Amino acid sequence: MNAGLIDEFSIALSPVLFGSGIRLFEGVDASRVALKQLRAEHSPRVTHLTYAVRER
Repeated sequence: MNAGLIDEFSIALSPVLFGSGIRLFEGVDASRVALKQLRAEHSPRVTHLTYAVRER
């Protein structure tokens, strides 16, 4: 994202109570990159999120 090579991405988010997880946006320079949520589709087991990536 910092290099400007991604225009749009999707995440399938499913809540899990085991383990430690990972930080998805670790290292992204928030002063250079802005995210705009395009879609959110909910179901009982997963939420699908789609974002557009924009320069600030």
